[in-house]
Amino acid sequence: MRQFLQKLLTKPIIRLANKCSSRPDQQRVHEALTALLDKIRKSPGKRGLIVDFDKQSKVIVFSDQHKGIRDFADDFAMSEKTYLAALAYYNKENFLYCSLGDSEELWKNKLDAVFKHNREVFELETQFLKRNAFIKIFGNHDLYWDNDPLAGLSLEKFYGQKVKVYEGVVLKMMIQDRPLSILMTHGHQGDLQSDGNWFSKWFVSKLWGPFQAYLRINPNTPAYDTQLKSAHNAMMYSWAAKQSDLVLITGHTHQPVFNSLTHLERMYIRLEAARKNNDLEVVKQIEGEFMTGKISGEVSPRLDYSKNTYFNAGCCCFSDGDITGMELEDGKIKLIKWKSDTSGFVKRVVLEENELENLIG
Repeated sequence: MRQFLQKLLTKPIIRLANKCSSRPDQQRVHEALTALLDKIRKSPGKRGLIVDFDKQSKVIVFSDQHKGIRDFADDFAMSEKTYLAALAYYNKENFLYCSLGDSEELWKNKLDAVFKHNREVFELETQFLKRNAFIKIFGNHDLYWDNDPLAGLSLEKFYGQKVKVYEGVVLKMMIQDRPLSILMTHGHQGDLQSDGNWFSKWFVSKLWGPFQAYLRINPNTPAYDTQLKSAHNAMMYSWAAKQSDLVLITGHTHQPVFNSLTHLERMYIRLEAARKNNDLEVVKQIEGEFMTGKISGEVSPRLDYSKNTYFNAGCCCFSDGDITGMELEDGKIKLIKWKSDTSGFVKRVVLEENELENLIG
């Protein structure tokens, strides 16, 4: 019966879930991002932090873990092993860790249950906190961290010390004697049905969550909500492109974006170049990735934007267990993926990279 209902109901239910969970409005998105940036710059430490950054600094950005309770509605369950391996690496290498929102899935689950089923994950995140190298940002699915007066007590219980949760963080640096700021925030701001909307939370917890658990569906695959992801990313890009000496990094859409292009778009560009140069080895390698479907979170190509001002970390809950994130190190920004090979060994793969100096202008 379950298999029959999966075939019958999966697509219409996911379409309904997407429709109820995301409706971005460009004017609201732009106004919300501008207001956040102004608040951080005028009153650092309240809505967000300002962090000085140089070539010796190392930052890893992960977003959208959606930690659950290990039922069939838990999108994070498949990625837990990969996430733990990645965090162990970044803690050993002394990275600053920015968790960019929707870390806990609190639309579907009770907070204590999420903690109970993710103790090892919280313990590893605590290692960053002990080094004063952990920045926690809230998203729409864990908005509790921002709007509940008891949130601070809950975090102190989980992490063993006080943790302040912010809406954003700005990295400030000098590149070739010019200032560059990187604004990092979850990216739900201005989304009419994700920015704290009660109906979306009710729909996910009361309808989508139970259906997802019964049908055993993980919606974080390339086939779903293509237009919504691209539309929202386009709005983020259009805001970032208007700013001066500023780059925007978000999550929220679960779609990796690098230099204002999705990773899939960049793969198509490389494929076209390899074909023109008759580089058969590269052509074979890229076509092989397309055939195996191992390009996490990709969708159909959209517009080719001209400015390298918008990046998206993707998510830590892809249906194949892969996770993506954004590294800043040695004067470079990198889109990375952590994945398991056929033997179960978890490895780090650099998908894209660029010099930070190329982001100025």
